[in-house]
Amino acid sequence: MEEKKVLIITYYWPPAGGPGVQRWLKFAKYLPDFGWKPIIYTPENPSYPLLDESLLKEVPRDLKIVKTTIWEPYQLAEKLNKSNKKFKAGQFDVGKNQSWKSKLSIWVRGNFFIPDARVFWVKPSVKFLEHYIKENKIDFIVTSGPPHSLHLIGLQLKKKFSTLKWIADFRDPWTEISYYKHLKLTKRSDQKHRKLESEVFRNADITLATSYTDAENFRKKGANAVCITNGFDESDAVSVEQNLEIPQSQNTKTEDTQTHFTLSYIGVLEQLRNPENLWTVLDHLIETDSSFAQHFILKFAGRIDDRILETLNNSSLKKHIHDLGYLSHEKAIEEMKSSDMLLITNFPNESSKGIIPGKIFEYLATGKQIISFGPADADVSKILDDTNAGKHFSYQDSDNIKDFILEKYKLWEKGNLLENTQNIEQFSRRNLAKNLSEILDQTVH
Repeated sequence: MEEKKVLIITYYWPPAGGPGVQRWLKFAKYLPDFGWKPIIYTPENPSYPLLDESLLKEVPRDLKIVKTTIWEPYQLAEKLNKSNKKFKAGQFDVGKNQSWKSKLSIWVRGNFFIPDARVFWVKPSVKFLEHYIKENKIDFIVTSGPPHSLHLIGLQLKKKFSTLKWIADFRDPWTEISYYKHLKLTKRSDQKHRKLESEVFRNADITLATSYTDAENFRKKGANAVCITNGFDESDAVSVEQNLEIPQSQNTKTEDTQTHFTLSYIGVLEQLRNPENLWTVLDHLIETDSSFAQHFILKFAGRIDDRILETLNNSSLKKHIHDLGYLSHEKAIEEMKSSDMLLITNFPNESSKGIIPGKIFEYLATGKQIISFGPADADVSKILDDTNAGKHFSYQDSDNIKDFILEKYKLWEKGNLLENTQNIEQFSRRNLAKNLSEILDQTVH
């Protein structure tokens, strides 16, 4: 039987940190179980916003990885303005927080580098992969964005090889992403972004979306779109429990969780997803409820915007904040499991209701209660309702947030904050890889 090979073109790969690297790392891990041999194509010298060396040990030993060099303008940009480092992770200063340097950098980023600053890797990659695909008899490629410039690699290869099958994987939308409107685009640049996006949708055999709403929106734009969400890896949870000195169970608490009711945010938090109404509610609870104030901890594990921390440190929350900084993926899972509640945030505008942050699935795997913020009728809300894992709120809500937190706190006080999630197995990485393999099989035949 002829080997079924799929070439995965991805910018983010270990030792890159953050959620962007997880999706195809896990697909590469489990696809061989379903008859597909993945080959990774990734940059030799990328400029990653976050590093996580611990992810290197998750790369399968027999996985074929092909690399070529990339030129990126970020190092030069960071010398001109240190805040440019945020742009690599899709973060922006907004409103009154923008300096003239930030405004100029954002304008350059949106209008000069279309679709993004990794566009300089497109031409050399097409030239290299044209030969590689012929020599290695590759019939199937995947491009994963952002950066969406990688989809231009797929687009050009598809035009060169008419029989080549191509999946364009959109971990986030292109022109519908919340920060798109902050790029200060000229009319001409906006038209170019939308034209390229449309070409990708029309030419890809399959467009993968990570949320139900995104898949629906992509179909409206002409894409043959299918949703495969992100997920959690059951082996991650097992390895973390083996490494913990105290076994994790519903009836066993560490010293910290015996005395503290901990709400944790794991990951990157920027100004565009800042739940200011939550901070107001927590500040009020600390001021008015002495029992809550005695036990409450707000824990951050990741990269939190300096201006958000500055605001929190000028409130009653200051003495309750534990800022752990960026942690390895393994350590981050430990923090999730040792928390009582977990916080997740999304962009507030309606166009973002289809974004499902990747970490929600790892949150689900812990069994902890989740409090979520974003637009009404969001896909995240559907997942939380289906799994009985928590509650989703808008950025305008306040009274319901207070009631929800106090309800969970009272249960915690009595030792009854139990783990009672359901239907989460559908989001295991292995099951999702099985779904992907079926799409690959159907597209080839």
